[in-house]
Amino acid sequence: MDHPLIDLINARIARAEADGAFDDLAGSGQPLDLSDRTDDAAMNRILRDNGAVPEVVALSRDISRLREALRDCSDRTERRRLIAEIALLDTRLEIAKQRG
Repeated sequence: MDHPLIDLINARIARAEADGAFDDLAGSGQPLDLSDRTDDAAMNRILRDNGAVPEVVALSRDISRLREALRDCSDRTERRRLIAEIALLDTRLEIAKQRG
């Protein structure tokens, strides 16, 4: 079953194409890079191009940032909150590592 707005979408794309909206796109006229032809290649490329990182890397960065904040913090309540958050992220990091 088609999307209910497919005709409107196609009409807008055709109008934009006729107006030249796609004429100056990066890579226009170049062959597609099909070197990484896995099932998830398109998704992996989109993630990579937008700065996404694996969960383990993101958690490690967050822990480092929080540890730095902890070193600079003198408020006892805030220090307790930071320590609790670091412990939680450490646990999540270990779980993410085990998942592989």
